[in-house]
Amino acid sequence: MATIYDVARRAGVSASTVSRVLNGKQTVDAQLADRVRAAATELEYRPNALARSLRRSQTHLWAVLVSDINNPFFTALVRGVEDVAQQARYSVVLCNSDESPAKEADYIAAILAEQMAGVIVSPTNQPGHLARLVSAGVPIVAIDRRAEEVEVDTVTVDNTSAAELATAHLLDEGFTRVACITGPRDVSTAEERLEGYRRALRAAGRKPDPRLVRHADFRERGGYAAMGELLDHTPRPDAVFATNNLLTVGALECLVDRGLRVPADVGVFGFDDVPCATLIRPPLSTITQPTYEIGRTAADLLLRRVEDPDRPPSVTVLPTELHVRASSLRSRTPTSAG
Repeated sequence: MATIYDVARRAGVSASTVSRVLNGKQTVDAQLADRVRAAATELEYRPNALARSLRRSQTHLWAVLVSDINNPFFTALVRGVEDVAQQARYSVVLCNSDESPAKEADYIAAILAEQMAGVIVSPTNQPGHLARLVSAGVPIVAIDRRAEEVEVDTVTVDNTSAAELATAHLLDEGFTRVACITGPRDVSTAEERLEGYRRALRAAGRKPDPRLVRHADFRERGGYAAMGELLDHTPRPDAVFATNNLLTVGALECLVDRGLRVPADVGVFGFDDVPCATLIRPPLSTITQPTYEIGRTAADLLLRRVEDPDRPPSVTVLPTELHVRASSLRSRTPTSAG
């Protein structure tokens, strides 16, 4: 069965343009509209009946579908969503995909069945998942990660620049073999932060060494295993940039278990503030994201999308803060890694 995205590809337009044409909006150029209608006829596309039902429904539920509820990054973010939702008289249902495309698909089916008014999602980017929601007319805002196959409102941070600054700091401190532990290859945040790491190396006149890069799941066990692999191979790193908070915690645990000191043996810089980052010894250098503001901004965008379904999708990029602490300062020699 053809989808709205099949029609968009055939007509050479965006999915939102297809939606406007097939819903009788008069804001599309006549020639483009003719192409859309012709493509829909050729593909025998039929608009999802659920989309019309959703437009008529009076549901006041939003789903917030996060990739890992155990990650503290999402705690303040969800609070930001809820504060805006409550003011607008919406209730929030929290869903945890657990980085599982299968769980994400189940939640999307439930969202459609319950005719929820909107979705804020940290996507797994499994092909077709978010397209089901868009095709059904469900307002969507992506957070933390870009949605690869659909055009939706997105709230993120400048991952590449932040990672470049963190890596450049380690190089400026005199570390010469800076490693990077990043997330899965199909996740935009992982790739953007890896690119920032590489940019800093190139700017310092150094060729990125693939032997100093590890991909892992965005969890403690992934950081632990990746750090162990880096320590077991040559060249062994003298510093590591970990691209999320749980990866950082896992890497630190591995360094402690190996009896290595931070930063005397290995400097550490993390992405996302780790709970009690200033209480860890030595205190942990981190890039801090405005998690609460990400949630509020996403909720504001969702309200606007509900009110104006046909407006062009937007991308909001919020600033980060670099917090340099002892874990990345080579001039200090703490006695333990944590």
